[in-house]
Amino acid sequence: MSSSDDDVPLAGRKSNGVQSNGHPHRSADTIPRSLDKAMDAANKPAKHAAPGISIRNGPVEDMDIDQQPGPNSKRKGRASMSNGVSYKDASDDSEEDKPLSKRRRMSKGNPRDASSSDSDEVPLVTKNARGKAVAAGKKPPNIKETSIGESEDSEVPLQEKLAKEKAVIEQRAAKEAKAIRKDEAKAPAKKRSKKPESDDNDDEPLVKKKSRKAQTNGVSRATPKQVKVTKAVKKEESDDDDKPLTKSSSARKPKDTKATQSKVKTEVKGKSLKKEDTEQDQEAEDEEEEYRWWEDPTKGDGTTKWTTLEHAGVVFPPPYEPLPKNVKLLYDGRPVTLAPEAEEVATFFGSMLNSTHNVENPTFQKNFFADFQEILKKTGGAKDRDGSKVEIKEFAKCDFKPIFEYFDAQRAEKKALPAAEKKKLKAEKDAVEAPFMYCMWDGRKQKVGNFRVEPPGLFRGRGEHPKTGRVKARVKPEQITINIGKEAKVPAAPEGHRWKEVKHDQEGTWLAMWQENINNAYKYVMLAANSDVKGQSDYKKFEKARELKKHIDRIREDYTLELKDEVMANRQRATAVYLIDKFALRAGNEKGDEEADTVGCCSLKFEHVTLKPPNTVIFDFLGKDSIRFYDEVEVDMQVFKNLKIFKKAPKGDGDEIFDRLTTGSLNKHLSNYMPGLTAKVFRTYNASYTMSTLLRDMKSEGIMAEKIKDYNDANRKVAIICNHKRTVTAGHGAQMEKLGDRIKGLKYQKWRVKQMMLELEPKLKKKDKRGAEFYELDEDLDQEWIKEHQTYLVEEQRQKIEKKFAKDNEKRKAEGEKEMKHKELEERLEVADELAQKFKKENKSGKVAAEGRGPTIEKLELQLEKLDQRISNMSFQAEDKENNKEVALGTSKINYIDPRLTVVFSKKFNVPIEKFFSKTLREKFDWAVKSVEEDWEF
Repeated sequence: MSSSDDDVPLAGRKSNGVQSNGHPHRSADTIPRSLDKAMDAANKPAKHAAPGISIRNGPVEDMDIDQQPGPNSKRKGRASMSNGVSYKDASDDSEEDKPLSKRRRMSKGNPRDASSSDSDEVPLVTKNARGKAVAAGKKPPNIKETSIGESEDSEVPLQEKLAKEKAVIEQRAAKEAKAIRKDEAKAPAKKRSKKPESDDNDDEPLVKKKSRKAQTNGVSRATPKQVKVTKAVKKEESDDDDKPLTKSSSARKPKDTKATQSKVKTEVKGKSLKKEDTEQDQEAEDEEEEYRWWEDPTKGDGTTKWTTLEHAGVVFPPPYEPLPKNVKLLYDGRPVTLAPEAEEVATFFGSMLNSTHNVENPTFQKNFFADFQEILKKTGGAKDRDGSKVEIKEFAKCDFKPIFEYFDAQRAEKKALPAAEKKKLKAEKDAVEAPFMYCMWDGRKQKVGNFRVEPPGLFRGRGEHPKTGRVKARVKPEQITINIGKEAKVPAAPEGHRWKEVKHDQEGTWLAMWQENINNAYKYVMLAANSDVKGQSDYKKFEKARELKKHIDRIREDYTLELKDEVMANRQRATAVYLIDKFALRAGNEKGDEEADTVGCCSLKFEHVTLKPPNTVIFDFLGKDSIRFYDEVEVDMQVFKNLKIFKKAPKGDGDEIFDRLTTGSLNKHLSNYMPGLTAKVFRTYNASYTMSTLLRDMKSEGIMAEKIKDYNDANRKVAIICNHKRTVTAGHGAQMEKLGDRIKGLKYQKWRVKQMMLELEPKLKKKDKRGAEFYELDEDLDQEWIKEHQTYLVEEQRQKIEKKFAKDNEKRKAEGEKEMKHKELEERLEVADELAQKFKKENKSGKVAAEGRGPTIEKLELQLEKLDQRISNMSFQAEDKENNKEVALGTSKINYIDPRLTVVFSKKFNVPIEKFFSKTLREKFDWAVKSVEEDWEF
């Protein structure tokens, strides 16, 4: 497990910038008032800072401020961010090879979809279609290149509008906090004196508490095995103290609970229970499906997480299979023979040559080759065909292509297997892994998350991790500790091996653990995301953020006052809390010499912050997972002045800005306001409270796509406020172009339908009130594009026929029937040839023959309406995709916005929850989906 310097005395903390006596430069103990006044007089007045909104529009250039002490000082942090090489992974754009209809939709919250964009590409411009308006909703506005920074109805940049909106939200939050405390003050004394739950670790799940006699939501105190939803909800007075912060009636109403329970008991996966189900079967099903731990008053935060625990252990990766004798690593053009252990490491690199993002990275190459040479030394090195020893000294002379070609052929062979064979192999694998997929936790069957031990390979890491390319060693049973109940049967270790240790740790939620060799971090086998324990952890996390509602005004008032404190430690702490609250910076910890040099607020160094008068701050550092964090923000003048003081000479590169603050001391200070409050709770609170406020004022109307866009717009505001940004992907331009072609294709279909109407009734153009221009070709289309599109449609038809033919033959072969001959395919392809001839005739005559059975004007009008609806839906999707190209919607929606708010939107505006949560997320947030109605508030 990683260690932290939080408890190390400040003087002993690491720093690159040092005084001549070997100690880092440090800030003074106090700040004289004369210095404050002098700086106030020197600084130019600035407008009020936008509260927590990024203002950046790209890198800042020509900054002549923050001069370094000494002529030779350079910003090391800037140079380390990029080595000038692009490591593009050829596999990264796999989604581009799929038809748009087959790709994941953005509305399901897929982070990959939400990512996308390339600012250098010209975004799709959708224009209002002439002709019949869509009855179900208005058409979207045009998409502009600057749409990410502008609203639909104003030239005011979105960031500026959001700044004002956030200021209003913060004022509302302060009023609500005061109102909540006022209401609590009026509550009975016994309620106020109740001891709050402790929360030392946000990642630990809720567990049952010892003895609580009250009943809540119709669930009486019982063991987890006994608790289930009852047939009726008994009306009785409930103690508000057992409920969340919001109105007790808003979370669950008795009548709603009854209806929900009835619905869930009579429906399984959307289908009614069969009549032949026995009473025992239904009772067992109710117990399995209807255990609602979030309504169980016995669930608390004690230390014992389970009483009984049974599981089957872990699944190990298969042993290494040596390469065929004709497949060798080439060194300086000569094939060399390696020991199996060294050959396996060579295959790690050779099998991933297509991942240029990694294999062309100099750090990746250097780390891999260093480990490869170590293993060569241990295993006797390499030998040529004559058995003579070969010294492998230079990475540049190593040729892994023969290994790559072998594995590439293996992958292609596996991909080409018939569907029946793939299905058979999967079934065999599932049968082997079935015992490991579930465990018995306190008598309840729970799904296990990651029961497979990580296979050996090369460590990739994220961002610019310094250890990328290191060899991940094979994990042996002797390294693994098993956690299981005392009375349970301990799973057998593989033959000839034994477990490192067997524990019965009832305070742990892990089933097995081991220590990996790259970062010496512990890896754990835990329950799946949709298990009770994991769900309770998420629930507790968001409830902790809800509790912050009561205290946020006092915290903000206090740190605003302390921004001018004369004591340096207090002023640094206040400034850090300001940055964490307003700009969603992570707190950060000190790192060891062998760890990635990632930082957060408390560990920011001199070179990570640039000050640009009058009040602009530029952050540039490696953040979580070694991902570069770059942002330009406007701060309060006092904060700008404080940062200038914290960076005052003789400080320079390597010196800490907050040298009198640690993450531990910051969190200890915050816990004085509320038990368990840490810096990371602010991110969850700000995201959830902002979304809650936006939903409260929202009136989403129109078609489904428009409602989904409304939700994504709100989510985007939260992501911008919380600085959840992402770089524009290279594939975004191509994706938008394809989406644009699909919309143009639908417009072409509309034009053909209109021509069919004229074919049926030539005088319609004169009689139609919509005018003759209604029947003209859309201005987005031209004859050159139409011919290209027609060619595409014919080719698409051919591909469909060929795939269907191949699939039918596979099925025949699997069933032992004779395969169809090629002549059958040729006959089927005649349909595509006929389509090509039809287009050729239409282009020549300018007329389109009516298609379908018994075509009429009324039927064709109906087709036009459907096409208009599809165009409108796709246009909303295009605008949504363009607007979200630089914003990580998935990050905020999955990790920081309370999932119950998404459920509220779904129920309030009648949008299926499937539009926002994938199947995996619906399972993960099952507690949220089933626990709230549309009137619930954060």
